[in-house]
Amino acid sequence: MKGTNLGEFEELVLLTVAALLREAYSVAICDELASHTGRAVKLGVVHAVLNRLEEKGLVTSELGEATKARGGKRKRFYELTMSGKAALINARAMRDQLWAKIPSLAWKNG
Repeated sequence: MKGTNLGEFEELVLLTVAALLREAYSVAICDELASHTGRAVKLGVVHAVLNRLEEKGLVTSELGEATKARGGKRKRFYELTMSGKAALINARAMRDQLWAKIPSLAWKNG
């Protein structure tokens, strides 16, 4: 397994996979990310990140059934692994610790 450090976009994709549960496939992930971030998300970039996350052991994937609506093509569905869940928990804990270190005075207009 490669390193589990997450880049910002990797973390967003991983969070989206977790949120979509059994409906986490590339197009749905793109749509969800675009909806929540307000920025355009390219399918090719999401595919590259999903491949990288799978190489790191943070997600697994499997092909769904072929459908007529997709011309017989099958969707690839992604799911978080235990390592993926741990990576998200660790990323959140690290962020929470850093946020807690910011003195409240730092936020006041001065």
